[in-house]
Order: sequence, then structure tokens, then C-alpha cells
Amino acid sequence: MAVWDDLVGQTKVEEQLAAAARDADALVTAHAAGEAAPEASKMTHAWLFTGPPGSGRATAARAFAAALQCVSPDRALGGAPGCGFCDGCHTALVGTHADVEVVRTDLLSIGVKETRELVRRAQLSPAVGRWQVIVLEDADRLTEGAGNVLLKAVEEPAPRTVWLLCAPSLEDVLPTIRSRCRHLTLRTPPVEAVADVLVRRDGIDPQVAAAAARATQGHIDRARRLATDERARARRAVVLKLPQRVGDIGGCLKAAQELIDAAGEDAKQVAEEIDVKETEELKAALGGGQGSRMPRGTAGAMKELEERQKRRKTRTQRDSLDLALTDLTGFYRDVLTLQLRTRTPIANEDVRDAVERIARDTAPERTLRRIEAVLACREALDRNVAPLLAVEAMTMALRD
Repeated sequence: MAVWDDLVGQTKVEEQLAAAARDADALVTAHAAGEAAPEASKMTHAWLFTGPPGSGRATAARAFAAALQCVSPDRALGGAPGCGFCDGCHTALVGTHADVEVVRTDLLSIGVKETRELVRRAQLSPAVGRWQVIVLEDADRLTEGAGNVLLKAVEEPAPRTVWLLCAPSLEDVLPTIRSRCRHLTLRTPPVEAVADVLVRRDGIDPQVAAAAARATQGHIDRARRLATDERARARRAVVLKLPQRVGDIGGCLKAAQELIDAAGEDAKQVAEEIDVKETEELKAALGGGQGSRMPRGTAGAMKELEERQKRRKTRTQRDSLDLALTDLTGFYRDVLTLQLRTRTPIANEDVRDAVERIARDTAPERTLRRIEAVLACREALDRNVAPLLAVEAMTMALRD
């Protein structure tokens, strides 16, 4: 299985990355032999992967990182880098390669401190691999200061270092950084391709896979979660009932509170799974046993962990709310599809009766205003508006 097999519906991007990986292999081979590097090379030191959520930006970046580290003997016989089986490919894909650093955050932003550590690592020569590769999955979450720190490293890269940045769009990255990167745009994978992947790789029932892929409109990770997690299906069902519950002010406020409570419950579950383990591991590392008193001078480290966990809880709650709002947008998109009598299949077949009823009872102009209200709520949450206030304003607008 080649490293590119996890890229779904991204043929053009796969071809570009495979060509760059071949040129990168030629560069390293020429350097090792003391020869001049090829002149017309498709390889460069910084890449920017953009595309909508679920398009596979991080998957593409990790696959490219693996291809850059490929040590398959078939390369000497004309085989393309990225076999997927050699030690270089395998360790890069599973996250254990010494020269591939994959950075993702469960917080709201990536700060200067973390970025400086990445820049320091980027200056090192490869320890065992062919390249030093830094995969920054959340480049859009860099603070302005962190972005300026990264800019220096991208401007003056080490000879064998490659930066792979991922972001939803070009506008999410500083202009000075994106101008120094080779840009690749990924698209939303076709629903049929996502369903095929769920069946072929995850062993999911074809009907369940098709329904999940259609409901998430090609978002691979969300489709997999919806197909395998009963809680995810239950939460989605609650969200899709919301348009029928905003007929009066009381219903609007109650629906808003339930959305907030559901997001809070998600954050609580993450905390229960991760926070306790992190706290106990840090206590053990600092010399505090089970139930024993912590040594002096360790309060700062414990407080820093608590702050990190608090920020992660906020991020989890917002991500859960954003997912609910995405499902809600999809519902009204289906309503608009029926109202305009297009041939586009609706995503939420499981609630077709509700979609048809609202489409019949309202006008397309009203549906567009409702979609705008949901998008405005997402923007308000991005600007750190209190979640309950933002969601209440949205549900009240849905009533109009």
C-alpha cells in the first residue's frame, strides 16, 4: 500500500507530491554522490496545504513526509518514493520517525514558546532519515508573534529541512509566510469515494457508510465517527430537531441551552479521559506519589498544566459547537435545495420529512437568512463571544 492511498479524491495533489518526492530523492542521492543537484526540481523547502475541513490536508502532509523518508530499495530500480512498507515510510506514518515532527494542538492557539522550539529543531540535520520534516497541522492557529518566529525559519531554511504547513485557506496564514511556500489546494472528496474508504478500510456496512458519507458531505473523519460512534449519531439527531423547536421564544432559549450543555458534556468527557491521566503522570514525574504531598517548588508546573487543560476544554467545547452548527447549516442547505428544485441530492435523508415540511412552509429568502444566522453564530464564536449568547442570538434569528 503506497503512502498516497489514504488521500481520497485528490488525484492532482497526489501527482504533484509524488513528482516532488521523486525530485527530493534525486537531490539527496546527488548530494550523497557529490554530484550537482538537478536544475529543474519540483522540490522546495516549504509547502502550504489548504482545503476545507475533511479534505485531508494533514493526511496529505503526512503522506508526503513519509515519501520524503522512503528508503525502499526499489527506488534504485526506478520505483517511486512512498512505497508505504519500508521502515522510513512506516515510522513516518505512525509518528515514530526521528526526523518527522508532527505538530497539532488541542488548544485555541500555538504560541511563541512552542514555535521557537520547532524552529530550533528545524535547524538540526536529519538524525537517521533523508530530510528533517516539520508537519504543522494547525498553522492557522499560530498567534501573530508565533507566525513572525516561524517566518524567519521559512525565509532561511536549513539545507535538508522541509516545512509542511496545513490551514483551511490562504487567508488563515500570514501573507509573508504563504508567499514563501508552494501552495497545494485540496478539495472536498466525493461522497462516493468517502463511502468506499469506510467500507474498504474500516469494514463498515455499505449502507451505513453511504449514509454517513452523505450526511457529512465528504468529511472523512466526521463520516467515520458518525458511522462508528453511537453518541455522535445521537448528538446529530438532537441538532437536526432544532429547526422544528424554534417556533416560540421559550423553545429558542431551551434549544440554545441544550446545544451548550451538549458541547459542555463533550468537553467533560475529554477531560475525564485525558486530564486525570496527565495530572497523575506529572505528579509522578515531579516526585509526588499517589495521595502524597507534592514536593516544594512544583506548584508552578501543576498550575501550568491546569491552565493548559482549561484551554483544551474551551477548545473542545467550541469544536463541538462548531460541529453542531455545521450539521444545522447542512439541514437548511437541504431545505434550500428542495425549495429551488435542484437535482442535488439532500444530505439528511434520515430527516427528509422535516426538511420537506419546512421547505413547503417557508420561502427560499427566509432559508437564506437562517443560513446566514448560523454562519454569523460561527463567526461570533471565533471572536470569543460568550457561547450561550451567540447560540441564543442564532436560535432567535432562526425563529424569524
